Amino acid sequence: MGVIYYRHMSRSTISTFKLFEIFPDEATARTYLEGRLWPNGVKCPSCKNGERITTRKDGFYRCNACKLDFTVRTDTIFERSHVPLHKWLYAMYLLVTARKGISSMQLAKEIGITQKSAWFVLHRLREACNDDSSKLKGLIEIDETFIGGKESNKHEKAKLKAGRGAIGKTPVLGMRERGGKTLAIPIETTTMQEIQGAIFARVEFGSTLMTDDHKAYDGLDGLLFKQESVNHSAGEFVRGVAHTNGIESVWAVLKRGLTGVYHHASVKHLGRYVDEFAFRLNEGNVARHTLERLASFVDAVAGKRITYKELTA
Repeated sequence: MGVIYYRHMSRSTISTFKLFEIFPDEATARTYLEGRLWPNGVKCPSCKNGERITTRKDGFYRCNACKLDFTVRTDTIFERSHVPLHKWLYAMYLLVTARKGISSMQLAKEIGITQKSAWFVLHRLREACNDDSSKLKGLIEIDETFIGGKESNKHEKAKLKAGRGAIGKTPVLGMRERGGKTLAIPIETTTMQEIQGAIFARVEFGSTLMTDDHKAYDGLDGLLFKQESVNHSAGEFVRGVAHTNGIESVWAVLKRGLTGVYHHASVKHLGRYVDEFAFRLNEGNVARHTLERLASFVDAVAGKRITYKELTA
């Protein structure tokens, strides 16, 4: 269904006004989501049966195989939300097109809901951005950074007074496939065991790793991986194809967004913020039509529900 909307549009970006024309109400948004999430016809989210489905009123269906009443919201990030579906689509549009993200205060104004509801919507959307299964291959740039407040910006009582650098901050490991995907994950420590464990879990054997001279990357060049490293501590940043400039540019966007848009990301929720930025880099390429990017977001919403209680526990 989405193909119909942008087949004849020459520009890759559509305006907010155009989006409202396409999805003016709950019914049009529901029809779009059903076509996207159930491309081969309505399917029960519980037993996955599509044979014995009865259509009911207002987007409800009954699975006669397992007796479940369901809608397109069931078993997705939209489940048990009172926010209309066309407002969910607009929130997704904003999140995937805003390079550095959108605050809950701004989203609340844009779609006419409370700031509390907007905060919840954004965290559910970030939950959909999580990619915990794919592996990278080819030339992979790897680097780590530290996320946390600057000592100079903290109240006197909150200052750690433990020196400069990574003290009091959360390490995040980033892996960027040249010409491909980016993965970023918060980690407990920057030890060799933890960093190399993450690399083994998320990078295909035989790939070439581009790293700096951090001791945690020692010993990766061998049977399973090839490795090229640059010696940052000696002022070396590029040597032939060896550099980590790509993943370092990811950190620049992430930190500008966290500082300028979100101002603060707690350790508890940092993983979701990182997932959001990685998803936008992977799926939000401006060369792709806006509705293609939106479709990629919709494809990710199934099976990723999170409750308000879980978020605030």
